[in-house]
Amino acid sequence: MLLKKIGVITSGGDCPGMNAAIRAVVRVAQAKGMEVLGIKNGYAGMISRDFVQLDSRSVGDIIQKGGTFLGTARCEEFKTLEGRQTALSNLQQKGVEGLVIIGGDGSLTGGKLLSELGMKVVGMPGTIDNDIWGTDYTIGFDTAVNTVLDSINKLRDTASAHGRVMLVEVMGRKSGWIALTAGLTGGAEIILVPEIPYDLNDVCRQLRDSRAKGKQYSIVVVAEGVGSAITIGEQIRQGTGLETRVSVLGHIQRGGAPTVTDRLLASRMSEMAVTLLQQGVTNVMVGIQCNQMVPVIIDDAIGRKKDVDAVLFRLAEILSQ
Repeated sequence: MLLKKIGVITSGGDCPGMNAAIRAVVRVAQAKGMEVLGIKNGYAGMISRDFVQLDSRSVGDIIQKGGTFLGTARCEEFKTLEGRQTALSNLQQKGVEGLVIIGGDGSLTGGKLLSELGMKVVGMPGTIDNDIWGTDYTIGFDTAVNTVLDSINKLRDTASAHGRVMLVEVMGRKSGWIALTAGLTGGAEIILVPEIPYDLNDVCRQLRDSRAKGKQYSIVVVAEGVGSAITIGEQIRQGTGLETRVSVLGHIQRGGAPTVTDRLLASRMSEMAVTLLQQGVTNVMVGIQCNQMVPVIIDDAIGRKKDVDAVLFRLAEILSQ
């Protein structure tokens, strides 16, 4: 049975490509004869009835914009059964029969809980951390990595000019995907990620050896989950005698116009998400595996953690010599 109306929500941390995803959801749904209700400010808007009707024109001129025009917010009330029942009732009163959720692990968990109450739910992985199991890439990751890579390229210039060790702290409390990918492609000498233990004495030895071999400067990429780059930088200075500087990139990694890769990924995932809802499928996330869109059971996606690729990490070590 064809759904008449679906909702779309962005939740959790924002990321580049969310607007492209919303746009595609709306236009694909309209092409299939469905109305779309936008839910503002994440699950909080679902409870407070902060809704907006969306059509093809209302999502024009947003594909190139970072963030999410629907907004996003944390919501403690949604974590309670009463809060979720209120959210479900509000959606049903607006005639919403299915929901597309764009976000990370917490957002997908919220979708699973709504699905258990009877709402048809399809999720899309939107997070710069790229740590969602079941998908090779998440929406926002490519843009964030390119932002970090651009910063590394610029920091390399001043590191070279002054012969310094330059530490770059990037996002990733529990995931080292940004640090590993940007570090490898940016030619970093050292990459520190939460998933792989490190020995500071060994780090200092590597940096001293690099200088002895003729390298006049070094780049160290630190995922925030490892610890403060400021503290690590001071420890490196004391352990090597080399001059160090630290750049903490922070939330700049979440912003900016999405790359071609993120716009394309968001559009492809959205088309499949709407199609799955139309077919009556629920409690799944759309993932990309070997460049193919695939449905992934949400319980599997949120029940496992996608750690960094050890093969890539070893390659980064080889290429840093």
